[in-house]
This record gives sequence, C-alpha cells and structure tokens, in this order.
Amino acid sequence: MMNKQRLLRITAAAAALTVIAGCGAKAAGSEPASTGALAVVATTPEVADFVRNIGGADVTVTQIIKPNVDPHEYEPTPADLQAIATAKVVVKSGVGLEEWLGTTITSAGFTGAVVDSSSGVTLREGEEGGEHGPDPHIWHDPRNAKIMVTNIEKGLAAAEPGKAAAFAANLTTYTAELDKLDADTVAAFATLPAQDRKLVTNHDAFGYYVARYQLQFVGSVIPSMDTSAELSGKQLTDLVAKIRATGTKAIFAESSLPPKTAEAIAQQAGVKVVAGEDALFGDSLGAAGTPEGTYLGAERHNTQVILEALAG
Repeated sequence: MMNKQRLLRITAAAAALTVIAGCGAKAAGSEPASTGALAVVATTPEVADFVRNIGGADVTVTQIIKPNVDPHEYEPTPADLQAIATAKVVVKSGVGLEEWLGTTITSAGFTGAVVDSSSGVTLREGEEGGEHGPDPHIWHDPRNAKIMVTNIEKGLAAAEPGKAAAFAANLTTYTAELDKLDADTVAAFATLPAQDRKLVTNHDAFGYYVARYQLQFVGSVIPSMDTSAELSGKQLTDLVAKIRATGTKAIFAESSLPPKTAEAIAQQAGVKVVAGEDALFGDSLGAAGTPEGTYLGAERHNTQVILEALAG
C-alpha cells in the first residue's frame, strides 16, 4: 500500500506536470511514430514487451518504466505525462503495481482506453496473509502471461478494429511461444531433486513461479512483495537460521535491487549469493537489444541461473 508521503509527492508532481504537459514537451524515450500506427503507452518492461509482440508493426510503444528500475518505488516524470496525454491506449500490469498511474492519467487528461492486463488472473496472497494485498508479480507464471497477452490483444483490437486480424495472428504465434517456455521450464526443473528446490530472493516476487514449478520458498531479504518494506534484526536472524536449517544453497539477488544486504545474509548463513550478471529479473527485464530484454529471454535466464546454482 502506498504511504501518505509518497502519495503526496506523486499528487504534487502530477499537478506540476499538468502545466509542463501543456507546453507540448516531447516524451523522452518514446519510439519514433509510424504513420497509421496505434500509439500505446505500456507501464512496465513486461507489458511493453507483450504489446510489441501482439501489436507488431501496427503499434508504437512508449515504455514508462525502463529496465532495472524498481516499479514499486516509481514516480512519474513530465515525459510520462506527455506520452499518456497523446496515446490512444494505456496498458498496465495491474494488481496495484502502478499505484501512481490513476493520478497521472487524470492529470494528463487521457480519454482513451486503459487495458488492465491482469484481468482474469487468479491472484495469490503474500506469505504474510495478504497484509499488503494480492501479489502483483503475475507474469512469472507463463499461464498468467497468456491471459495478459489475450487481454492486450482484445484491447488493441477494440482500439484499432481494422488491424484485429493481425493482432489475433500475433497472439496465436506468441501464445505458442509461452506454452513452449512453460513446458521447457517444467522439464528443466524435473531434473532437479525436490529437496534442492529451495529459493531465497531479494523480495517476495516469485510466488507464482514457485507455485508453478513446485519450488520451496524459504524467504526473502525484504520480507514483502513490496520493496519499500524493511528487514528487522529479528527477521534477518530468523532468515539466516532458516537458510541453515533447510540446507538452502544460495540467495538470489535481483537486477532492480542492490545486492548488499543479500550478500551480508549469505555470508552469515554460509551460502553463496547469486548477483551481478546472474541476478534474477524479478520486477524488470534486461537491457533493450539483449535476450534478457524480452520476457521470454528473462524467464529463461531466471530458470537457468536458479537451476545451475541449486544443482551445484
């Protein structure tokens, strides 16, 4: 849940951005416009990649949150407001991940369609009984990703009916790739004994992945689905004890979070920390132009890194 101080900052920023947007500032980082292409704003790297795959050449996508930026702590910029103001469709990940979006859309005067890609996904609650609401990291189960891209296809087709057949064809192609990703991941984890499938991450971002591929979630450095939570001394001690008691082999850092605390806990627990180029993509994707810059590539990276670390 968004704290009051952050809500006030976003509200004030949005009010100021309204004035700036009126000056016609160009949205930084937006892709060059194509004649006749549908202008879409996508909030996160994951949904932006989904829109590109479903929309193809018939859409131009402005991605709000850049790679390796923590979406839980994101605050909108003047360029974001201008991009939303000139878009025809806004696509969000949903489940409360983009707490800033509603205020920003209102300030931008946006009157187009907002597509909630999470619609229809069965949500999980956090390990703490849902204290922070449902888990927003739905894309880590490819079956949920299929629901997300189906919602996106419907939204694009409604906004651009003349291109509906192309969007439907792209959806068929991409869902087949998602099915293959899921099948490959199931097969990969079948090679790892159940007693070795123990996961400790920077924050509780992999619940859907854990459930889908039958891993055991031992704990997280940040004891929450929200990265703004803080680890108490007792929680740190408890996590170290749990890692030792369960025989967990590694702690996995994440690309959008600093690894220092994970490294300190790993040292105390006597296990390795997986970080740097091997860090998991929990909330983000990799750099544009790399395999990990796509959803499929990032998920394959995660699986390969986890398997190699736990098998070792």
